[in-house]
Amino acid sequence: MSGHVGRRAGRRPRGARTAPVRSALAVGVVASLLAACAALPAPPPPVPTSVVPSTAPAPTTTEAGSQLSPDGFDAAQRMAVRIRNIGCGALSTGSGFAIDEHTLVTNRHVVADSAQLELSTYDGRDVAAEAASSAALADLAVVRTVDALPSAPVLADADPAIGDAVTVVGYPLGRRLTVTDGRIMGAVTDPLNANLGEVLVTDAPVEPGSSGSAALDSSGRVIGVVYAKNATGMSFVVPVSTLRTLLADAAAFAPAPTCG
Repeated sequence: MSGHVGRRAGRRPRGARTAPVRSALAVGVVASLLAACAALPAPPPPVPTSVVPSTAPAPTTTEAGSQLSPDGFDAAQRMAVRIRNIGCGALSTGSGFAIDEHTLVTNRHVVADSAQLELSTYDGRDVAAEAASSAALADLAVVRTVDALPSAPVLADADPAIGDAVTVVGYPLGRRLTVTDGRIMGAVTDPLNANLGEVLVTDAPVEPGSSGSAALDSSGRVIGVVYAKNATGMSFVVPVSTLRTLLADAAAFAPAPTCG
C-alpha cells in the first residue's frame, strides 16, 4: 500500500463535536492507509446485485443488518462505487461514492500513480473515468466520470457528535459491497498529517479496499470519508466539514499523479 500526505497548512473543520479522543488512540499506533494492493492486475469477482452486510456487531440493526433506515440503505448501495487503480505493474482497489451525476469522492492514495482507473457500481455496471484530481490538504480526491452515476447522497450540514451512529459503505478487498456499523468515538489530530487538524474516529470495522468509503449517519447522509485505520481497529474519517470546505475551493484539487 502507498499514499502521500499533503503538507499544506490546514484549518480546523467546523461542526458539532465534544472533547477529542485522548492520544491513546493514535500515540504508539501506526495508522495505515486502506488501499488493497496486489502484485498482478487480476480482476476481482464481479460486483453482485445485492449488498452483503459485515458480520461485525452493530448497535442497532434494520433491514439487511444495517442501522440505516430502509430508504437510507437503498440510497447507500446506489451511490457506492468500486475503484480499481491499474498502475504500472501493480493493482490496487478502493472505494468511493457519488456526489453528483458525474463526480465521485474517494481518497488521494486510491487514485495516485495510476495508468487507468476502472469504476463499477452496485449493479455491476462499468463507469468510464474521465479525470482524477487530488487535494493537497487531506487524503481526498474527486474523479469525474463520462457515464452517469446511479445516485448521489446528501452531505450532512455538520460533523457528527461523539456517540452518534455511523455506517461505512464500501468495497473491502475490492470484492462485495459491504456495510459496517459503529459509533463516532471522538476526534483526534490526524495521525498521518497533523497539518490537517482533527479527524473523526469510529469503531465501525474497515478493511483494505475500504479507503474512500462514505461514512453515513442513520439517515444516509455523508458525515465523512474513511481513509485509514490503526492497529486497535479504530478507523479514521475525514469529516464532512473538511470535505465541504475543499469541494467549495476551486484551487483545492490538482490533477492526480499518474505512474507515467
